[in-house]
Amino acid sequence: MTSHSRDTPQFYLTAPSPCPYLPGQEERKVFTHLVGRRARDLNEILTQGGFRRSQTIAYRPACESCRACISVRVVVADFLPSGSQRRILQRNADLVGNPEPNRPASEQYALFRRYLDARHGDGGMVDMTVLDYAMMIEDSHVDTHLVTYRRRGPDTAINGRGTGPIVALCLTDVLADGLSMVYSFYDPAEAHRSLGTYMILDHIRRAADLGLPYLYLGYWVEGSRKMDYKARFTPQERLMGPGWQRVE
Repeated sequence: MTSHSRDTPQFYLTAPSPCPYLPGQEERKVFTHLVGRRARDLNEILTQGGFRRSQTIAYRPACESCRACISVRVVVADFLPSGSQRRILQRNADLVGNPEPNRPASEQYALFRRYLDARHGDGGMVDMTVLDYAMMIEDSHVDTHLVTYRRRGPDTAINGRGTGPIVALCLTDVLADGLSMVYSFYDPAEAHRSLGTYMILDHIRRAADLGLPYLYLGYWVEGSRKMDYKARFTPQERLMGPGWQRVE
């Protein structure tokens, strides 16, 4: 029997399954484990190569007859919000986001459940238990944290923190060349705020404040209405055959 070091990545291919984005298509993924001393370095390399992280797994599409999933990253230094994006920023000026350790909490899970039930009732995550959620948040060998968004309060100007219940939350990885939004969700009762767009805009600002050139958004899927929004954050780079190519 051959054994492999935890620091030597081994790649695996999933069996075909129905594509969650394009009807009639099947998806396959290639994946590896992000564990051991080199997990952070490996995550950096794989993210730049179009992989995404989920807990201690890095994966990317490996479909046999489709190349619709394209990794995208926003060019932070050159980004200028559109008129509608500026209005979304103004609409959410009463919110403040705070970085926190990636520790799960019952308040987070309650919000997560409301979000799934309202927005993704037929999705693959709808059956996630509180234990599944806890693992999604804290099972990581890389540099990751939560950004929790709450309303501004009377002491926000002093301590920089929001008050009241969580309105939105994002699990964020910190890379050498950018931030990567692993997963985000929000209060469905606040849908009028366009909180998904707001969190991306806020993370672009956070990357700029850290001097990081990119914000990684995962996969843009041409032809999928679920993923159309990612194309609105330009200029961006898309990972094509020859490498990352800029799109204005």
